[in-house]
Amino acid sequence: MPTISMFYGIIIRMYYGPKEHNPPHIHIYYQGLVGTLDILKCEFTDGNIPSKQQRLVIAWAEIHSDELLADWELCQNGEKPFSIEPLK
Repeated sequence: MPTISMFYGIIIRMYYGPKEHNPPHIHIYYQGLVGTLDILKCEFTDGNIPSKQQRLVIAWAEIHSDELLADWELCQNGEKPFSIEPLK
């Protein structure tokens, strides 16, 4: 699972393989904790990421929603997603 972005100790990854389950989502890792964010709704659907880091990831995902959806389409076709600019 490639890393598509990293910022403030948060790692964002996306599986790439044909037919990854919907809805479009990303996997978030922070200090041994994990979470899943629905790209379309920009909300966490699973995990135990602290609320401060959740807010950072949600802000980043809202800014980069088009790029995340483009990466999701690549992943659905078994292609490696592109890196996305970190939150600054």
